[in-house]
Amino acid sequence: MGEEKRDERAKTPKPAEAERHDGGRGRDDGRLRDIEHRVEDDLKKAVEYEKADIAETGREWRDQLRNDGAELAADFERDKEKVRQVADDVRHPERIAEAAEKKLEHVADETLEVAHAVEHPSVIVDDAKQVVAEKKHALDATAATIAAEFTSPADEKRLPVVLRAFGVLLIVGSGAALPGIAKSIYHAVALFSSGGMTGEGTSTIAVSFLHLAVLVALAITFIVFGVRLIRNQRRWAALMSYALYVLIVAGGLCSIMLDGISYDLVFYLVVLIITIALQSYLDPTLLEERRAHRKAREAEERKEGEAGTLGRDPSGKGYITLNFFNLFWIFVVASILGLFMEEIVHFLFVVPGQWQDRAGLLFGPFSPIYGCGAVLMTLFLNRFHKSNWLIIFLVAAVIGGAFEALTSLFMQYAFGAVAWDYSNMPGSLFGGRTSLPFMGCWGLLGVVWIKLLLPFMLRVVNFIPWNWRYVLTTVAACFILVDAVMTLQSLDCWYERLSGDPVDTPIQQFYDHEFNDTYMADRFQSMTIHPSDAVRGK
Repeated sequence: MGEEKRDERAKTPKPAEAERHDGGRGRDDGRLRDIEHRVEDDLKKAVEYEKADIAETGREWRDQLRNDGAELAADFERDKEKVRQVADDVRHPERIAEAAEKKLEHVADETLEVAHAVEHPSVIVDDAKQVVAEKKHALDATAATIAAEFTSPADEKRLPVVLRAFGVLLIVGSGAALPGIAKSIYHAVALFSSGGMTGEGTSTIAVSFLHLAVLVALAITFIVFGVRLIRNQRRWAALMSYALYVLIVAGGLCSIMLDGISYDLVFYLVVLIITIALQSYLDPTLLEERRAHRKAREAEERKEGEAGTLGRDPSGKGYITLNFFNLFWIFVVASILGLFMEEIVHFLFVVPGQWQDRAGLLFGPFSPIYGCGAVLMTLFLNRFHKSNWLIIFLVAAVIGGAFEALTSLFMQYAFGAVAWDYSNMPGSLFGGRTSLPFMGCWGLLGVVWIKLLLPFMLRVVNFIPWNWRYVLTTVAACFILVDAVMTLQSLDCWYERLSGDPVDTPIQQFYDHEFNDTYMADRFQSMTIHPSDAVRGK
């Protein structure tokens, strides 16, 4: 009996141990309750957001129905009034006769005016002068409005002598370059007319003439830009920078297609850097406007982040705000998702059981054609997010097919690279660069993207804390930019090796050593390079 009591006492937990045991369980219960509360709060916020979205959609539908009803009622009233007038005229035929008499009197008056004008021609001249004066006044008012838009308080400041001298240098240099470009165009046209270009491909001829046209436009724009600098028209010059950006990019792409990654690109890079630097200096109000907009946007982002609506278009016209942050992360996420989707489709349907790396950049799981396609679809279809799926399908099919064809054209002309060829597929278009079935796939992807994935994408992006957004985006954008530049350079070196050209520059030797043919063929398994298909070297 004594031993049984001792055993029971031994089994009974001591008070201190029981307290510690209960305290630990209490802390666990408290943490669980905190987690449950946070989950409940998140669910409530999500439900409230969805309710608000549904309520907004309902309001838009009700407003549309109300407007349609009002228009129908107005049309009905107008038709009713016309019927009433016709019936009233039928009951009173004398009114028709009176109207006919008034019309005859009006015609007679016009006839007398014409006869008077014929007898007195000066009346016609005076009327014409009055009409011309009124039109001139309207044109002057329009010109004054446009001039006001293109003037800035910064125009009152005189530009430094160095910049005005730079403007003179631009005029002189571009003017001196124009005869040389014109001579090149003349020789190219003469050579083409005489059949001297028969040995070159049609693509080479087309890109060569396009490059010459871009150089002419660039030289003329530089002359006008220099004139604006001399006249101290800062805002005009700053706004002209946007035209220079387009021409510089077009010239750089043509140069890559004709000569690959060569030292000619240094010219375009230097001009681009100078243009960017000049634009902000020439019109500080543009920079001040951007700074004020950025500060206001940061304050709005803080509020939107707390409300859970960050990234949505505040105007309600589109679904998502079209800023660099949203578009960049759309590019990144779509590049990754598109790559995995293509690899899975290839593994399951194209060559069952064979896994193929279909990456499009030198580093990372990225397929930029899907990223660029998603950005283009977002830009063009953002306002159609509530439209009929058929409209979205058709627009997305055209955008995707055109982008796919242009990308294939650039890659083949620049590096002789072929990553896809639909020539043997029914509905092939543009020499197999795209096809109707794949345009249908682009259309389907556009519908899925706008209707389903874009809202999901916005939620994923909003997981990035608002105070990390700019730093993280800057770092990621720099990585993608370096990755893209190194990809182009490695493809250029791959082309040089396959075409038998010497690899003698330090950059080429670096890529030749680090990214040889075996590495490139393994990295870009879906791509082949045929130097004879490229524009250059012909």
